[in-house]
Amino acid sequence: MKTRTILEGCTRALVPMVPDDQPLSISSASVFYNKEMELNRDLSVASIAAYSEIIASRKHLDLLDITYVDALSASGIRGLRIAKEIGLNVTLNDWSEEAYTLIRENTELNELTGKVRICLGNANVLLHKERYNIVDIDPFGSPTTYLDAASSSAINMLAVTATDTAPLCGAHLNSGIRKYGAVPLNIEYHSEMGLRILLGRIAIDLARHEKAMQPMFCHATRHYVRAYLEVKKSANSTDKCLKNMGFIAHCTKCTSRSVHYGLAVHIPEKCEICGNYTNIAGPLWLGPLHDKDFCDSILIQLSKRELGKKEHAAKIVELCKNELDIPTFYDQHLLSKQMRISAIPMEELLKELVSNGFKASRTHFSGTSFKTNAGLEGILDTLRRFR
Repeated sequence: MKTRTILEGCTRALVPMVPDDQPLSISSASVFYNKEMELNRDLSVASIAAYSEIIASRKHLDLLDITYVDALSASGIRGLRIAKEIGLNVTLNDWSEEAYTLIRENTELNELTGKVRICLGNANVLLHKERYNIVDIDPFGSPTTYLDAASSSAINMLAVTATDTAPLCGAHLNSGIRKYGAVPLNIEYHSEMGLRILLGRIAIDLARHEKAMQPMFCHATRHYVRAYLEVKKSANSTDKCLKNMGFIAHCTKCTSRSVHYGLAVHIPEKCEICGNYTNIAGPLWLGPLHDKDFCDSILIQLSKRELGKKEHAAKIVELCKNELDIPTFYDQHLLSKQMRISAIPMEELLKELVSNGFKASRTHFSGTSFKTNAGLEGILDTLRRFR
């Protein structure tokens, strides 16, 4: 296997060489490495560093006492960065012997030999046998194969990436239903739909172990979604957590939507605005996606670290921090096209909605999207004033 040396943050790693004209896939090299996920890993370092300080303060621990596992390590770059740039007690695991060998080489390259534990084996077997303060699952594709074991293993935090956005967001409907046990809809807020479908699946997996989750920072960026979830162990917390599960009824004719909390609910068949039949998405997570104080802690970590994607990462976190905790967003360009009017600057629209007594904010999902509690009719009335 031919390798090249890369630098992310302050961590060096040998990664497989893949020809520029070869499409990126899990079969492109014997050990998978995706340069495009550097932003994801930069955010991981900042987020896990921020949460590790919370754990250390609560439990009066040193950072070296906090256990972290990257159960699907590949080249090991993510976990090595956690070990070198944060200083946690890190375990790296992969089923591939070539990956195992490469991780050992990268551990030596970063002078972490003896400080990082390296395992060769099945991720589910490892996670069912052992417990870690922080469990990180970052597969190529869907994480659902590993969620039960990860839910069993995680003590304080569960971090999960999903790159199979087509099933999650409704583009591959049947695949999404099979993998996530939920119906996604491929509509204008499909990116948020995918994130909430993933969170709903994780909440159900955690519940089987009488564990609850609190989303601390969750985002949908380009071709993947990523979630950082605080885990709590108690039946009472689990019952409260599941109250955030429910369904979204969406009208494809007028784009109106309504949310319905609960796993056994009555949902009206027709849209209350236009009378068209609605499509139902779910079950999915309807609760908050972010903790504002935690987002502030991530921003502090980003500001003091040398990271290749620092500015982009900070922009995402800022948008998430200021995003309203309201399920679904609206796309202003789509609404303007339907009304046959020109789109206006986003800040003007948000200002007008707020002046009319509504809440409104930008979202991290796209530059043309916004969240508001105005409802569709209130939004359309506001847009009509700009004709």
